[in-house]
Amino acid sequence: MPSEQILVGLDIGTTVIRVVVGKKENPGTAPSIIGVGEGKAAGIRRGVIVDIEEAVSSISKALEKAERMTGIPVEHAVVSVGGAHVVSLEGHGVIAVARADGEITENDVVRVIDAAQAIQIPTNREILHVIPKDFIVDGQTGIKDPVGMTGIRLEVDAQIIEASVPFIKNLTKCVVQAGLDIDDLVLAPLASAQSVLTKRQKELGVVLIELGGGTTGLVAFEESELLHTNILPVGAEHITNDIAIGLRTSVDLADAVKLTYGRAGNGTVKKDEVINLSKLDKTEEGQISRHHLTEIIQARLEEIFSMVNKELKGIGRDGQLPAGAILTGGGAKLPGLVDLAKKELRLPVQIGYPLNISTVIDRVDDPAYATAVGLVMWADEYLASSGVGMGRFTSKILQAASMDKVRKFFKQFLP
Repeated sequence: MPSEQILVGLDIGTTVIRVVVGKKENPGTAPSIIGVGEGKAAGIRRGVIVDIEEAVSSISKALEKAERMTGIPVEHAVVSVGGAHVVSLEGHGVIAVARADGEITENDVVRVIDAAQAIQIPTNREILHVIPKDFIVDGQTGIKDPVGMTGIRLEVDAQIIEASVPFIKNLTKCVVQAGLDIDDLVLAPLASAQSVLTKRQKELGVVLIELGGGTTGLVAFEESELLHTNILPVGAEHITNDIAIGLRTSVDLADAVKLTYGRAGNGTVKKDEVINLSKLDKTEEGQISRHHLTEIIQARLEEIFSMVNKELKGIGRDGQLPAGAILTGGGAKLPGLVDLAKKELRLPVQIGYPLNISTVIDRVDDPAYATAVGLVMWADEYLASSGVGMGRFTSKILQAASMDKVRKFFKQFLP
């Protein structure tokens, strides 16, 4: 590997596009963040591309800002995938151990994980990730790493994450037209988990909730296993729309009101407190009740958390994750959100910030940058030494990557 390598994460969100550029100077050391670029997203709705030309322009503008900050041309990136078209399925693979003496090798692990994705999916769907949860050797369950053990039959339970082919093709087309090669496509909540969650939290049981503009992503771990992931079609942009309707104002003014005066709960807001709209927009007149504003915001957030609870209930973990909930994304910065989330989810709650990064750029220390930083960390851990994408199309990857590299990728999800 060269002594210095540039790693780039491109987070394509519904409302904002973020680029984070990292530099890895020496093997064995974490990359340092040397530049960021951010721009308003256009042509994207609820995490999917709806206008290619506008989306390409938005991506290009964010890239230009990152290139100006670093002085380095951005030529390739790991790209986030979002949108409610992404679904999570359970997979099961079974193989016979290859060696005559019954010793399980890394090749057997690769083959059984490859077998787990041999499921029937519609022609307009494709597999994004195949992540092992648990191995079974001759009926013995609960095995995390079977390499070196002896047996005849090897099985694996895996989490299969699939996405819509047209949406993925439109996304890749936009990125390529913006002048970038794609190193890998990574589900946005998984990338956020890479930068925000600790090993201890994954062992105890935790859910990461990513409050984006048009969607809310979630990913749950327990005993270092990926339990569940999903992307809900509701986000912070819906709060802005609710405010615009409820207060009969423009969407732009509603967004300004939300950012300046918004709270997730009205516990500290007096009922007679008013907001003078002319302070935010000289063309507007009149006053609105801040108490009414918080009621609008709280109603939509309660809906989002009820949807999260429904997802957790589906896997039997509602109110039962000791490490609680970690909130990331731009919507996580709303004042009072932690207290409301504690009440609705019945869990410990905290805001998630990117961990273990080296940078002098203050802007990166922000829950909104969790996904973009996570993409850089993903690139560092799984792409840097081989240049092979380790997240997308696992079966294709297994044919190209070395056994050590494959094992390193899957070990992320094992203790």
